[in-house]
Amino acid sequence: MTTAILTQVAELPTLPTPKLKAMWRELTGTEPPPYNRTFLVKRLAYRIQELAFGGLSVQAERRLDDLVDELDGKKKPKPKDMTAPIVGTKLIREWQGVMQEVTALADGFEWQGRRYQSLSAVARAITGTRWNGPLFFGLRKHGKLEARR
Repeated sequence: MTTAILTQVAELPTLPTPKLKAMWRELTGTEPPPYNRTFLVKRLAYRIQELAFGGLSVQAERRLDDLVDELDGKKKPKPKDMTAPIVGTKLIREWQGVMQEVTALADGFEWQGRRYQSLSAVARAITGTRWNGPLFFGLRKHGKLEARR
């Protein structure tokens, strides 16, 4: 954070309420809400940083919109992918007499020092044929999800 922005944010709690309201009008172009001082200080601190460094990413805004819709009952929550193992999980499978070990990463999987985007890609690399990755590694049995332990 630049020194000027840091200084501006740090002095907000010391400013009188009329000055905070004037800053609100200047930074947002709207009338300040009738909330307490603490709200104005926090919102102005965010707005100053937002203008200086940019706001939320498009992806973050979409996710927040989805969460609001879920809370309002307008949209059903997305089901969690129960086949995705927790990061750091080691999946071990014997294939043609050789033990194969795969590590779950935040953004995919690692097998023999190489990264893959899906378990299916790892299963294909191991077998040479197309496989359903979760089925190959025993996370799914014939179309049914296995409960996480």
